[in-house]
Amino acid sequence: MPTIAAYIAAAIAEIAGCFAFWAWLRLDKSIWWLLPGIASLILFAILLTLVDSIAAGRTYAAYGGVYIASSLAWLWFIEGLKPDRWDIIGASFCLIGAVIIIAAPRTAA
Repeated sequence: MPTIAAYIAAAIAEIAGCFAFWAWLRLDKSIWWLLPGIASLILFAILLTLVDSIAAGRTYAAYGGVYIASSLAWLWFIEGLKPDRWDIIGASFCLIGAVIIIAAPRTAA
């Protein structure tokens, strides 16, 4: 699975899983929301292991930028709140950082 696809799929799984807990605790949804939430969080963890990297920490660091941008997409498309310019500017910086971490040339350690 290509890196960017793994990151995007992981972000969707993580946000959906966390949202299930949010819905249960903050939106008074049924406790049954936790079952797909837990499954989604397990899928998130599995998807991150598919990223082609020798270091988990570097994988997670780069994922942070993708997660932030994906969270703002969730805000807009699922929750119906359009991100403002500050959200976009902040996410852009995070994505630039993620690209640097992912694409930087590495020497053998």
